[in-house]
Amino acid sequence: MTKHYIIAGHRLSITLEEPWTFKPLSSEQTTLVEKLHRGEDVGIIPVPADKVQDLGVNSEKMGKQSMTREEWDGLSSEERFLYRHTLDLLQYAPFETGSDGEEFMSITVSSEEPGWLKEVEEKGLWTRVVAVDEILPFYYGYRYKDRTIYEFFPSEGFSAGLFVLNEDQRSGTYYPRQRAGSKTTLMQLNTSLMILYTFATAPLGTVLLHASVTRYEGKAALFFGISGTGKSTHSRLWLQYVPGCDVMNDDNPVIRIQEDGSIKVYGSPWSGKTLCYRNVEAPVRALVRLEQSPVNEISRINGLEAYASVIAAVSTIRWNSSVMDRIIPTVEKLALGVPCFNLRCRPDEEAVMVCKGAVTATL
Repeated sequence: MTKHYIIAGHRLSITLEEPWTFKPLSSEQTTLVEKLHRGEDVGIIPVPADKVQDLGVNSEKMGKQSMTREEWDGLSSEERFLYRHTLDLLQYAPFETGSDGEEFMSITVSSEEPGWLKEVEEKGLWTRVVAVDEILPFYYGYRYKDRTIYEFFPSEGFSAGLFVLNEDQRSGTYYPRQRAGSKTTLMQLNTSLMILYTFATAPLGTVLLHASVTRYEGKAALFFGISGTGKSTHSRLWLQYVPGCDVMNDDNPVIRIQEDGSIKVYGSPWSGKTLCYRNVEAPVRALVRLEQSPVNEISRINGLEAYASVIAAVSTIRWNSSVMDRIIPTVEKLALGVPCFNLRCRPDEEAVMVCKGAVTATL
């Protein structure tokens, strides 16, 4: 079973091999998706904790991200199927399109690991090239011949699955492990898709930016900074105090440099803890780095400072030189082609007005 999507102009297909299935949308979700597909503003909707695991089984154990062997053995066959094999891809639905058209990148979810992959893991034939173990999901990256292999951990000590990125860097396969539930599999599939998207689109002037995006008068400002600086909070304050604005994405929007040199930002399926999967686009008005401060003040940053601020916010594969070589020119164009600011602020109305005054003055 395959579904097709367009994200920032790039076609993507997701194939689920049996016994995996797509979770059907409810009537309420269908109505919501239709609005998001049209780019309508549905407001700020937090993602409910049971968004992925709402599978019609009234059992606390079905909401777990992983299970012990004893818990797994205690499930009925129906519970095992629902726990493992039904994926809720609601966040991708607003970007769904028809099957006509040339596929640019693709990913497959498969339950059966091939023999060569089992041998590589068991005999340690791969070479570890990266370890990400400070933020969830934990993962290790390995190289084996012409492939890059990612091993995911929902928590330390439990392997949730493997993602194999092919040599073309535009296709790959995710292999969930047996004890991983649908919620865990979706988390790792999302990460695999972001990795695939980064590799495939890096040569095309495209980057994912860890930011919250607010659109006002048809143009977008992106708010970014280190974790905990209040990116989402600042966007919500704009909604509260600036009539006529909306949030396009709250975590990982896509920025793409167009053929004519103009720069646009797009909504994406990756919006963190906010249900903001909007099929929208807008010219980029400003890039704003946030810092917490007892005072509200904003300053323009240029040159190396602007570049360093933007590159730090890019969601990328920093250990891979080929990806970085393609992304660096894109970031340089962003830092030079878009007004960049540093906003030291409190979470209040004055901070919004200080920011608004500076970014709208760039028109």
